[in-house]
Amino acid sequence: MAEPIDLGAVRQKLASKRGPEYWRSLEELAETDGFMDMLHREFPRGASVLATAVERRSFLKCMGASLALAGVTAACSRQPDEHIVPYVKPPAELTPGNALMFATAMPLSGYAMGLLAENHMGRPTKVEGNPHHPASLGSTDIFAQASILSLYDPDRSTVALRRGTITTWETFVAALDVQINGEKDPTSGAKLSQGLRDKPDSGIRLLTGTVTSPTLTAQLNEFLTTVPGARWHQYEPVNRDNAKAGARIAFDDAVNTVHQFDVADVVLSLDSNFLSDGPTRVRYSRDFTSRRSAEDGAVMNRLYVIESSPTLTGATADNHLHARPSQIETFARAIARKLGLEAPGAEPDAAHAKFVDAVAGDLQAHAGKSIIIAGDNQPPIVHAIVHAMNDALGNAGTTVLYTDSIEAEPVDQTESLRTLARDMEAGNVDTLFMIGVNPVYESPADLNFAAALQKVNHRIHMGVYQDETSDLCHWHIPEAHYLESWSDCRAYDGTVTFIQPMIAPLYSGKTAHELLAALFGKGGTSYDIVRQYWQTQRPESFEIFWRESLAKGIVDGTGSPVKSVRVRAGVTARAQEPVQQSALEVSFQADPTIGDGRWANSGWLQELPKPLTRITWDNAVLVSFHTAEEHGISNFDYVDVTVGERTVRGQAWIQPGHPDHVVTLHLGYGRTRAGHVGNNTGYNAYTVRTSAAPWFAPGAVLKRIEGGPQFARTELHQTLTEEHRPLARTGTLAEYHEHPDFAKHVHPGHEPSNAESLYPPSTYEGYAWGMTIDLSKCTGCGVCIIACQAENNIPVVGKEQVIASREMHWIRVDRYYKGDPAGEVEVVHQPVPCMQCENAPCEVVCPVAATVHSKEGLNDMVYNRCVGTRYCSNNCPYKVRRFNFFHYSDQTSPSLQMMYNPDVTVRTRGVMEKCTYCVQRINLARIDAKKEGRSVRDGEITTACQQACPGGAIVFGNQGDPESSVAKLKAG
Repeated sequence: MAEPIDLGAVRQKLASKRGPEYWRSLEELAETDGFMDMLHREFPRGASVLATAVERRSFLKCMGASLALAGVTAACSRQPDEHIVPYVKPPAELTPGNALMFATAMPLSGYAMGLLAENHMGRPTKVEGNPHHPASLGSTDIFAQASILSLYDPDRSTVALRRGTITTWETFVAALDVQINGEKDPTSGAKLSQGLRDKPDSGIRLLTGTVTSPTLTAQLNEFLTTVPGARWHQYEPVNRDNAKAGARIAFDDAVNTVHQFDVADVVLSLDSNFLSDGPTRVRYSRDFTSRRSAEDGAVMNRLYVIESSPTLTGATADNHLHARPSQIETFARAIARKLGLEAPGAEPDAAHAKFVDAVAGDLQAHAGKSIIIAGDNQPPIVHAIVHAMNDALGNAGTTVLYTDSIEAEPVDQTESLRTLARDMEAGNVDTLFMIGVNPVYESPADLNFAAALQKVNHRIHMGVYQDETSDLCHWHIPEAHYLESWSDCRAYDGTVTFIQPMIAPLYSGKTAHELLAALFGKGGTSYDIVRQYWQTQRPESFEIFWRESLAKGIVDGTGSPVKSVRVRAGVTARAQEPVQQSALEVSFQADPTIGDGRWANSGWLQELPKPLTRITWDNAVLVSFHTAEEHGISNFDYVDVTVGERTVRGQAWIQPGHPDHVVTLHLGYGRTRAGHVGNNTGYNAYTVRTSAAPWFAPGAVLKRIEGGPQFARTELHQTLTEEHRPLARTGTLAEYHEHPDFAKHVHPGHEPSNAESLYPPSTYEGYAWGMTIDLSKCTGCGVCIIACQAENNIPVVGKEQVIASREMHWIRVDRYYKGDPAGEVEVVHQPVPCMQCENAPCEVVCPVAATVHSKEGLNDMVYNRCVGTRYCSNNCPYKVRRFNFFHYSDQTSPSLQMMYNPDVTVRTRGVMEKCTYCVQRINLARIDAKKEGRSVRDGEITTACQQACPGGAIVFGNQGDPESSVAKLKAG
């Protein structure tokens, strides 16, 4: 149960400056008895013993079932069975021990992210960003990094099913041919019965997610033109309908908007989480943070954010304002008027008028060098107003570019799904193919999709999992993972990337291309289908084009050209629609770590702390301090949220910096057929989300029910004290230029001691490895955590173990707040790996020399020496060491054995582990350099966290080389 927190006492401490300047939790700010007790313990209560609050029987049950994928098993510590089958004649390009890198792309919500997949002896183990690809530029996000785990997920769909009975793809194709083309005499070929193709209205419907694949688009269009009455519908639960509709209002065309953040001096975000959401998130993060440098002569950009729910973009802002979702249009119109546009509407209250004046003035002062961007959750008119403001400022054509739509069919997807549901309900749909979607779970509640679906005579589902939709279908076909598939896909700017498989399908999965070919009665593999399409597009020198495009990862010349557009007259002159006044509004958001729910069965993403709440394995009902006070709510309380006639129950979380009179519900949880890891976690926000109000809804009712158990949160883990120095330090650009060493300030009375060490100082004649992290570029996205996990075979521990203050991540991202938790708060993110201390306090206390200092400046761990005393963890000032209390690593599931990086040990129970600066990558680079008779070049080694970071915040290298990037950054 939650400790009661006295908000009045908290504010009094802040006013008298007796509270900590930066704080991580409300318990810390209030200095509750429980927090103070935990702070001064050697280990968190329960973390230093094997006993937990979970009964032994329950824990063993979890180990053998629901957390099998999460890496907790009841097996003894033993080497897994190995069957060695040597090559009779090894391939010429294969060198055992050396990984090969192949270019491919991950499609997510239809858009491509260019990747390089690391392949060990025929099995992919890691993905990195493709530096040639416009959407990644060599970086990735949490979903790309976690896609390796989804490939080897034991819960994936493994067999074709017909009414729940195992069948085969061949049986399905034969039945499909009869249904669509009619039955034929096997001897004469004469038609014995009519198929759906022979009817004036076949009643065939296809439902997909967003499609940008040129090959799949061609297949779909061919099918629609040859089969009478067939129709194609698209639906993504987190879609861009509002952005497309706003473009139609502004330009009379659904154009695609591309923002150039690397050349913008001032940015205004109107409820847009552009650093974390959408197909541009990695590229926009890199472009935006490229302007956050404090180097001499650099012009640092400024970010203003007005948002209706706390996001990482808001946390990064220089100036931030929270508001109700329905108020964003009012602010947009007010700023438009300040820019000279006719935009009738209400004026912001006096408290916010100063903010509007400042934003408008800064935008005008940087006309042509600024960006205004609206979030996909805002209505179309807000997007249209934003287009008009960018046009008025001269941003169009400089910082804001327009191209033709990237989507194959830029339809209103919510209306498309509504039309499909209406046709099913009316009995107009005979056969429905659902490809890679889960509408029974994620469709708006008012469409009653599950009930309408059962009125369809023939229901076929293709998916990576047997999910909520497949349960109601006659046929289920396992879908191939993107790392098992041949296909193509477009990036946000139109650039085409070929998707090539890194491994043969583990479970005989099929692709959408093969399913469409089966609809035509044709055969052929995805490889043949994609090649044949591109042979028609590039007939000259096709083989050269094909090989070069596969090797580079992009098809040159396929990016959409920039087009000139003009904003229609009178766009902003439309009167503002009356806003329905209500005591409470609901804001729907995609979950920060599992998205719209498709990643619910990923143990890596479930255990990744949410960037702001630091909650794992759950979603919470987010409210502000004032809203919680008004409704008598404390953290962890069960609450009912009612929207119209629908109610969902979840646990509350008081979020600092959250707007008052708003309830944030995160999508993606409450799954019932996600898999052993994702089932029955959190609440299902889709049950109260309607097609009329998919992003925010007025008139919500919030009611406290009763107290509940605590969340599995990491907010209080590895808590440090401010006894000797502030935990986080910030300053303005002017303050930095005046005092570049402000971060080295020491509190009076805590100056470093002049006492000599008993140990000689470390000296390095060769390499001296070091790392710098630019906190002004860190957005707190957490991709460094997942990249480290994938690279270093780090297990997850499960919800109960996180509650017991046990986790295994080698790098964490601490989140600190500054200010009044009931008002606007400043947020600081601080990544914390092992510091590889020069005089490491962990080394001197280890009785078996399991942790030692290397000749290259690394604090090494010798796993087979460790006996589990945990003295090193107790002596670590940064609390970055992790201990295997149980057999967290799964060493028995066959598919998961294929996922592990062979260059890194898989640890077992009783072993301490921590960040190694990816020593396996250091050793590989050293070996290659030695073979060539040279030193390791600067930039030749990139750690997993550095390579994945979209902000470019992490730099690694040799401090002993004064010309290296890390040495220059360290010198300051």
